[in-house]
Amino acid sequence: MSVTGILVLCGCTAGLGAALLARELVPAPPKLGPALRRLNPPPVRPGQSAQQSASEGRWERFAERAPGPFPRADLDLLQQSAETFFLQKIAFALGGLLLPLIVVGSWSLMGLGMPFVVPGALGILAAAALWFVPDWQVHDQAKKARTEFAHAAAAFLELVALRMRSHVGASTALEEAAAVGRGWAYVRIQEALARARSEKVSPWQAVEELGTQLRLPVLADTADIMRRSSDDGAAVYATLRARADSLRTELLTDEAAAANADSERMSAPGALLATVIMFAIAFPGVLSIFNL
Repeated sequence: MSVTGILVLCGCTAGLGAALLARELVPAPPKLGPALRRLNPPPVRPGQSAQQSASEGRWERFAERAPGPFPRADLDLLQQSAETFFLQKIAFALGGLLLPLIVVGSWSLMGLGMPFVVPGALGILAAAALWFVPDWQVHDQAKKARTEFAHAAAAFLELVALRMRSHVGASTALEEAAAVGRGWAYVRIQEALARARSEKVSPWQAVEELGTQLRLPVLADTADIMRRSSDDGAAVYATLRARADSLRTELLTDEAAAANADSERMSAPGALLATVIMFAIAFPGVLSIFNL
């Protein structure tokens, strides 16, 4: 590399370091969401100590300055800590930063040269791209978890409707229906109802807060139906059954659409293979025509 290139690279590095230093020293305006969570911190999850909760708060403050959105609802749904999430992002970014250097080192052992600017730029681009890989993974896992939760919620609505048909109270119907299941979705509902008993709040309020926290509209609908039953004594058996039927219809429609999309993706390799076979069969004939 020439002297001018080295000076330009050093200047860019120094400018980037100065910009990062100024960004850390100058106080940035706080984001509204994390600020509200600090004023009203969420309750400690079962099995989570106060020290783990404090560590979670420190990583959430780090999320305010980290590039990209922080998927708080998805992490809560997957019960994954912010520390694990950001450690994965840092590991992916470091791997992307070092990968071009490993390739260049291998080329150097074979006697092939390359300017230092190329692996440096590729490393920065790879680190920036791989930084967002955990976000895509969390989003995909959360999407599958929400679909699984929706299947469990459909059965939960049916159970609540059956208990309401037996002329029990709304609170009792929710707790007895949640106690039937053993899956992780029912465990989350049981935890929310247990927290409602300890905090002396209504169970449908706890269910609604859980739906808001995890972005599960079906729980908010269930809470609204049970609240209406408690307020005016309305018969909600038919309403609960109708909501369960509509939820199952939505799930079946989504599964049919996913199956159609998978079928279309599977047809593409077959069409490509048929095209290659046709070309292989026609190639000798076309070649003989041109040789005449």
